[in-house]
This record gives sequence, C-alpha cells and structure tokens, in this order.
Amino acid sequence: MSALVTGATGFIGGHLVPKLLEKGYKVRCLVRGTSALAKLDGLDVEFFPGDLSDPGSLRKAVRGVDYVFHLAGLTKTNKNQEFYDVNFRGTENLAEAAAKENPGLKKFVYLSSHAAAGPSFNGGALTEEKEPHPVSHYGKSKLLGEKAVLGRAGLMPVVVLRPTAVYGPGDRDFYLFFKAINKGIFPYWGACRYSLLYVGDLVQGIIAAAEAPQAAGRVFFLSDGNIYTNSEIARTIAGALHSRLLKLPMPRFFLLIAATFSALAGKDSGIINKDKLREMGFPNWCCDPGRAKREIGFLPKITLKEGAKWTAEWYRIHQWL
Repeated sequence: MSALVTGATGFIGGHLVPKLLEKGYKVRCLVRGTSALAKLDGLDVEFFPGDLSDPGSLRKAVRGVDYVFHLAGLTKTNKNQEFYDVNFRGTENLAEAAAKENPGLKKFVYLSSHAAAGPSFNGGALTEEKEPHPVSHYGKSKLLGEKAVLGRAGLMPVVVLRPTAVYGPGDRDFYLFFKAINKGIFPYWGACRYSLLYVGDLVQGIIAAAEAPQAAGRVFFLSDGNIYTNSEIARTIAGALHSRLLKLPMPRFFLLIAATFSALAGKDSGIINKDKLREMGFPNWCCDPGRAKREIGFLPKITLKEGAKWTAEWYRIHQWL
C-alpha cells in the first residue's frame, strides 16, 4: 500500500506518518520549499515537492498512490482570504488532480474540522445530519473544502473527517493552555463545553476511514465520545502537571484587544485572533462520534486523564514546560 500525505510536517501529520509506516505503507510526503522537515528525520519516506496553490505540482504527486491523506490546511491567520486560498482552493486543486490523474485511487481522505459544522446552538452534541453553520472564516473555508471533495465523489472514493479539538504531544495550541496552568493560571472566558480527541485516537480514526470501503462518500465526526466543561479540562490538566489553579477571568473585550494588537504587530499565526474569537463567542462545541463508531469501527481508547498526563510528560521531556 502507498499513500500521499499532505501536512506531514504538522502536528497531526507528524503522528500519522509513523503509524502508516508501522502498518507497512510506503509514504510520499508533499512538501514545500519552506517546509521544516525535522519531524520526519530518520523516517523512510519520499519527499515530493509541491504546493497546493500550484495545480501543476500536484499531478505527479497523486499518481500511483493507493491513498491520499489531505491534512494540510491553514488554521490561523489575520488575513481572512488566506483561509479560502488554502483550505478551499488548495483542497480543490488537490482533489481535482487526484480525480484526473489517479483512476485507481482507493480513497481520498480529507481532514476537515468541527469548525466546518459550527457550534452546537442548543447545547446538544452535533451529528452529521445537522446542517452546518460555521461561525468563523476558518470554519467556512473548511466547509467549502468539504464540498470540493464531496463534489468529486462520483469520480473517486472520498471521505470527510471532522475531528473536534485535538490535543497530544507536539501540539502548540493546547500547549498554551498547559503552559498557563503549569503557572497556576486558568484563563476563564465563561462556562463552556467541549468535545476532545487525543491525537493517537485521531490517527486510528483516519486510517480506519481510509481502509473501510463503506466510508466512501461519508462525513464523520471524530471525538472521544465525552463532553467536558472547560473547568473539568483545566482541573485534569492541573492534575497532570501537579499544579494549583487560580481562575483568571478574561472578558471577551480583553481578548479582542489582545487579538487587535496581535494583528497590528503582524503576528498572523497567533491563536488569539479575531477569527478564533468568533468561535470562542459560542459556549458549546460538542459532537457525537456515533456514526464513525458504527460504520468504520472507530474506537477511541485514550481518556482525558491519560492523554493529559502523556501530553504533559512530552512537554516536560522536550523542555516546553
């Protein structure tokens, strides 16, 4: 079996590629000239130069592989159009190349996001039958990416995955939360409820969706099946870090000021930005992974307590904390 992976140098890709190699896949990684390849050092992979914005560079990349795992995407920027250029147009370019250049493709796997569906407005866990209502430009661009992929379902087998908030070793977004809690501070912007997923379980779900023929043409939410309050998440992380907690209220206007200064300073990749604040304005980000469990055998195994402990240990070993 062979696979092309985009986003192989990112957080999730850095966990998926070794697992594919462990399962006997031959792995080809699409990399840009500016890609940092340290995460892939020592791995038996083929580096294939290409860029999602350059359709010509994608044609050779997709030829001859059994699976395409499209993980690459833009999650943070202060320039809204960039979300659509990468997450929509880039995805469309790759899907078009795969549909035209690889008639034997077994599955095109698109890693979308819970943000593409939007929050739960009634507090219940979202299912795939609910009409998507993304509230951020990031979410809207990922939904357009989904449509670009599903629009080619008649030309190749495709599957769309919507993981909820993902954490684990190497993640830089949750790291900021771990870092604050390690100092005893719980940043609190109101009571919220979230679904979560440990990165190892996500990788298991990605591969299961690729290898299950019945997944073709389907959309799946992926989470560990539980719903957590932000206070519960903070307490669990504090337990993993052996840290005391001081709840520090952070009113929305304070976050808005921070995002504005970040944009003025030209920091396009800050996690506190105006687009992320659009999502933070809604308290319920909960989804139901029942379809994935029933149809592709998705069985998350890592509890939040275990995942927080392993993540904290990784941060310490690598001197992030």
